[in-house]
Amino acid sequence: MQAVPPALERLITDLAKLPGIGRKTATRLALYILRRPASEAQVLVEDLAALHSSIRLCRSCFAFSESDPCQICSDTRRDAGLVCVVEEPGDMISIEKTGAFRGVYHILHGVLSPMDGIGPPELKIRELITRVRQGGVQEVLLATSSTVPGEATSSYLIEQLQRFAVRVTRLACGIPMGMDIKYADEHTLARAIETRRMVDG
Repeated sequence: MQAVPPALERLITDLAKLPGIGRKTATRLALYILRRPASEAQVLVEDLAALHSSIRLCRSCFAFSESDPCQICSDTRRDAGLVCVVEEPGDMISIEKTGAFRGVYHILHGVLSPMDGIGPPELKIRELITRVRQGGVQEVLLATSSTVPGEATSSYLIEQLQRFAVRVTRLACGIPMGMDIKYADEHTLARAIETRRMVDG
């Protein structure tokens, strides 16, 4: 006898395919959805269906957007000469939450990973080079992660951008606020030293 009805089992299986969601969490989510009114489940279905029909990639920065260009690229108050390069759309969202960046973005949609068959053609690198070549970009801020693939991607981009009259900067990495230095690992401490800056005053 099957303890889980087939329809519920299919939903659990689908939810478990999402990153970071195991079968136990998928089961809990599926049961929660089942307990809610059918009208709420229908809204969820419609929202999921609208993702692919309403959202596209911005032709300039390759962010997910309902308009093209996206709201950030079309905002005249932003500094179009300052382009922040990030790995994924989620990275852009994190930077935007800080309110500290007033430039525009370029989303690579991944990092270089030869072991996984991901080279420059699989990322939005050619589009970045074209964007810089067309002029108007004064600075490219590389905000890739400090992982091995992130560092490799950053190094590759630095090499590619050296032939253009554009300033290339790297997102500073180092000791988090409130962290005691003795608890920092060697790699983090080394990056903090490498990315040190002049103290004003």
